[in-house]
Amino acid sequence: MTALLLDGQKVRGKGLKVSANLRIETEDLSGQTSNTSVAHKGFKPKTLTVTLMIPFRNRADLVALMSLAEATAGGGQRKTYRVVNDTAESFGVRQVEFAENFSAREDDVLRGWQIQFGLSEKLSTAEKVETRRPGNAVKSQGAPGEAVGGEGAPGDGSSQPGGLSGFEAVLKRVDDALS
Repeated sequence: MTALLLDGQKVRGKGLKVSANLRIETEDLSGQTSNTSVAHKGFKPKTLTVTLMIPFRNRADLVALMSLAEATAGGGQRKTYRVVNDTAESFGVRQVEFAENFSAREDDVLRGWQIQFGLSEKLSTAEKVETRRPGNAVKSQGAPGEAVGGEGAPGDGSSQPGGLSGFEAVLKRVDDALS
């Protein structure tokens, strides 16, 4: 029997099914040729899709599930839940938040609501690795010749501070901070 717990609270319903998805971003590098080269652009957060049926007589279970979906943390951000489920564990998903659609469709034959919702991984392994990875060093680029407008010494990339517009001055400060 499959179970789904969010922060220790059991999601109640019949026929609970959880499917997991890992999206691997790639970009086609072939252009107009038949080459099969692709660029790896990273792993996106894993998602879980949950489907279940809640009988009409168990309306309180739907209300409880809706309150989980609508819960917010400090600052109005969606609440992050610890998830316990075999499929989630197999995919290495430990924390999730409700994502995209939450739907409840009445089913008169089964006398209940057909529920479907998505959970998106929060603080994924790929995200943690990416934050720990050192950033690429920025290399300054130069070109022979003189700056446009003839200000500054040739090739040194400096400009007169008085000759910069407000926007250019902001960009210069950002550039100086980054280098």
